Amino acid sequence: MASLSTPLPTPSSLSFFSSSLFLSPSSSSSFRSHSKLNFPSFTYSSPTKPLSLACKVATLPVLSFTGDKVGESHLDLKCAPPDTARAVVHRAVVTDLQNKRRGTASTLTRAEVRGGGRKPYPQKKLGKARRGSNRTPLRPGGGVIFGPKPRDWSIKINRKEKRLAISTAMASAAVNTIVVEDFVERFEKPKTKAFIAALNRWGLDPKEKTVFLLTEVSENVVLSSRNIGTLKILTPRTLNLYDILNADKLVLTPGAVDYLNERYGIDNAGEEEEDEIEGEGENEVDGEEDTGPETEDNADVVN
Repeated sequence: MASLSTPLPTPSSLSFFSSSLFLSPSSSSSFRSHSKLNFPSFTYSSPTKPLSLACKVATLPVLSFTGDKVGESHLDLKCAPPDTARAVVHRAVVTDLQNKRRGTASTLTRAEVRGGGRKPYPQKKLGKARRGSNRTPLRPGGGVIFGPKPRDWSIKINRKEKRLAISTAMASAAVNTIVVEDFVERFEKPKTKAFIAALNRWGLDPKEKTVFLLTEVSENVVLSSRNIGTLKILTPRTLNLYDILNADKLVLTPGAVDYLNERYGIDNAGEEEEDEIEGEGENEVDGEEDTGPETEDNADVVN
């Protein structure tokens, strides 16, 4: 029997798979051929582990609209340590999915079901079980025992933790990511056939799940791609962790690469300023700033 004091090995790499979001390092070798998103490996020289680490700069190929390689782009994002990356990403995924629940499921108890006010038959002389209402949960049409009621399923996650989860997932998906030059103006009219032809030129299979991250989206691009069920177009406003992990391929534009490096990169200097701006916006109601309690000095202005 193994001793309880034997230290467990620390995983050196992390991987996402199609069948499961997180697998143990021992099983990753047998499923490496089916991996979609691979975390970069890290080597620690000191026992002190920082809160966040810079992953190795990912080099992404840049393709033209015709499918020719015209250059390279670099993606440098923050990445969580290997021993906590799974937990950070899992927490963010659970938060996103649980916050989407509407919580409107509702059932009626025996006190809320209509009817059942009269005793169905006498208490004695019939040989039947004593019954005071036809709306008991033991009979069809009766109430529900411990049924669901409307509730709020939303949970909270720290803003920096959510950003770290997104940047970690983007860094792990770099092996399946390409950069395409801006093609918004190339679609003069909506045509799905033209969009599928562009996917084939870029080496993408229309049957695989593909996510586009664009900073600007035209109406013709939306109309040309909306009939492709495996394709999804995201903007910086709609970027979310679940779609990143669920995609087989990621397609970025040069503007999207600059946005990711600026917001989720190592040299993100505007993170604290954005947090302050978001905190100030909470005091505004219906587009008007909160002027605070009424005093004698501003009583005339308020009235």
